[in-house]
Amino acid sequence: MNAPVSVDGVRQSLASFRSERERDWKAFEELIARAEKRSPKALTDEELLSLPVLYRSTLSALSVARATSLDNGLIAYLESLSLRGYFYLYGARRGLIERIADFFVHDWPSAIRDLWRETLASVALMVLGFVAGFRLVAFDKTWYDAIIPADLAGGRGPDASVEWLRQGLYDGGGGYLSTFAAYLFTHNVQVSILAFALGFALAVPTVLLILMNGCILGAMFYVFWSKGLVYEFGGWLFIHGSTELFAICIAGAAGMRIGTRIAFPGSLSRIKAAAKAGRVAASAMVGVAMMLMAAGLLEGFGRQLITSDGLRYLIGGSFLALWLAYFYLVQADTGDEKT
Repeated sequence: MNAPVSVDGVRQSLASFRSERERDWKAFEELIARAEKRSPKALTDEELLSLPVLYRSTLSALSVARATSLDNGLIAYLESLSLRGYFYLYGARRGLIERIADFFVHDWPSAIRDLWRETLASVALMVLGFVAGFRLVAFDKTWYDAIIPADLAGGRGPDASVEWLRQGLYDGGGGYLSTFAAYLFTHNVQVSILAFALGFALAVPTVLLILMNGCILGAMFYVFWSKGLVYEFGGWLFIHGSTELFAICIAGAAGMRIGTRIAFPGSLSRIKAAAKAGRVAASAMVGVAMMLMAAGLLEGFGRQLITSDGLRYLIGGSFLALWLAYFYLVQADTGDEKT
């Protein structure tokens, strides 16, 4: 007969415990939810002052519940509520400026460093595509029209005169080269977005996009190489291409990170592995967008206004060195986050 009495006693104790304190828990939960959903301004002065009191009351209830082992479900609820309260009351809340600064100081360069293997693979793919495009056009000039869109080429390819091609490199923005530059920038932005967005398909579309982008560059380089203008064309492209092409390689690396994690999730589920990789890739892609904007300014103004080959190479090389130092040499004290 003792067992039923003991069970009834526990039930009565639990019911009494809940009835005495549950109102405070619910009030605390409602205030935290309202403040999290909106802001502290959504609470009155009295409600703000009551938050620490209700938090201590919740901790006290949690301590009693753990000591008496009243109910596992109740203990889990109080632990969750106490944790929410702690992070809201004592957690570090950073303003917009601090968050932006943290992104540039830590999140972005840390994400790029984490993607170093995929970035090297992306660079290798672009170089491979470049060589393929160059050799294809060198082998058969008709490949040029197959690689470069016909409406853009307009017959101005391997058969164009040296004088006409040279003039396009220094005409301050007019002519065929400016049209090609606008196309190339738009194309590269699209390639960057698609290389990242299609990474989930086991990275296959990403690899093909990077290869194709290299083919376009290789085909164009052959035209100017065959006319003895490769140095001049390299300067024309390098002033903005050092930033633009690097951004594409990073976008490809981000896509490959997601694709490879889906294909080889390791001990995690595929969804969790993709989500984990996506956090790093997303930080990298926010930076890629800014790199492409910088490349657009260099292409729209620097390349048009600067006609010195040496100065073009100097500016392009300086930006490349700046990116490399920022991403790989200068590290924040907080260190990198590993995925």
